[in-house]
Amino acid sequence: MYRAQLRWQPIAILLVLALVWGANMAIIKIGAREIPPLLMAALRSAVASACLYVWIKSKKISLFPSANVLFHGIVVGLLFGSEFALIYVGLQHTLASRTYVILYATPFFVAVGAHFFLKGDRLNLWKAMGLVFAFAGVLTLFMKDLGSFSVNTLPGDLMILTGGVLWASTTIYLKKYLAHQTIPLQTLFYQVVFSAPLLFIMSIAFEDPVVHSLSWVAAFSVFYQCIIVAFLSYLVWFELIHRYPVSLLHGFSFFTPVFGVFLSGALIMGEVITPSLLIALALVSLGMVLVNRRPGTG
Repeated sequence: MYRAQLRWQPIAILLVLALVWGANMAIIKIGAREIPPLLMAALRSAVASACLYVWIKSKKISLFPSANVLFHGIVVGLLFGSEFALIYVGLQHTLASRTYVILYATPFFVAVGAHFFLKGDRLNLWKAMGLVFAFAGVLTLFMKDLGSFSVNTLPGDLMILTGGVLWASTTIYLKKYLAHQTIPLQTLFYQVVFSAPLLFIMSIAFEDPVVHSLSWVAAFSVFYQCIIVAFLSYLVWFELIHRYPVSLLHGFSFFTPVFGVFLSGALIMGEVITPSLLIALALVSLGMVLVNRRPGTG
């Protein structure tokens, strides 16, 4: 049963989750110094799949309630795998701080997609305003020196942006075909288990999937991505969804790109926080607040 408001305990947990997710891009970049990025993404999905399989079985939950669910689960896994292939590779060609601002424009792609493909989830004035602010934020990030494009990071930025579109597509597909016949834990399992083979194949095709050396730092990077992020943090998130209205929880979602820019970008990677980055972050964060605004609030 839902609880109508958030007390300090779930708020503290949400902030910890935002910190965990906010550090993730830097951790990926650090791990990719020794481990090919596609291989690392494949390992993330494979290890998370094994952990989730054990957890689901311990809860006596059916993995695939029907053949129809299995089919849609495979599609979701392929979308998820393609999304993370672009994110992991794109991160090697752009900055962690830029990645957060671009990637967390995804809710706006979701809002547009939901308007056209989902019943009862239409764009309204507040969502439209949020889209405008988000677009302005991303456009600000892509521009440099009052008009010239930032060419150095453009390939990585475009990969991340495309990954965000695929993230939104995965969300829309889940809502349309799986949300009414599965629980979130099952759909999370479908995403990681069916993305792993795709990512391993892509690693073999496009990179040298051999780890020539592995320091403790790289090993921690893999552990962080597989266990802390892809398994534990998502379990905690789904438990919160079970206990509290999603509308209350998503109000804290803008903390992730904020923490990401300053924690992943500035603190861990030592990236320069430029005025254009701060403006883009502010615009995207404002857009997120407007998109997640509940009807009837002032």
